[in-house]
Amino acid sequence: MAKRRNFTDQFKAKVALEALRGDKTVQEIAAKHQLHPNQVSTWKRQAIDGMADVFSGSKQSGPTEAEVKELHAKIGRLAVENDFLSEGLKR
Repeated sequence: MAKRRNFTDQFKAKVALEALRGDKTVQEIAAKHQLHPNQVSTWKRQAIDGMADVFSGSKQSGPTEAEVKELHAKIGRLAVENDFLSEGLKR
């Protein structure tokens, strides 16, 4: 049985961009890179679908406000538990 090949993100992007240009057919690109044409088409479709994210204005750089509140509540509960347990050790 043949071993499954893993491709880097850069290679996938290069092949998808080549397919998006339209200079060559999908079959020609697949033969050039020794891939199945379905794989080239899949990467091309993923590139098109992900293109909107590149130009979106909202960037998820950190946690949302709800996540911050939940984490603060958890910190409070852990602090109370810690204080309770440390009091038990002092006895």
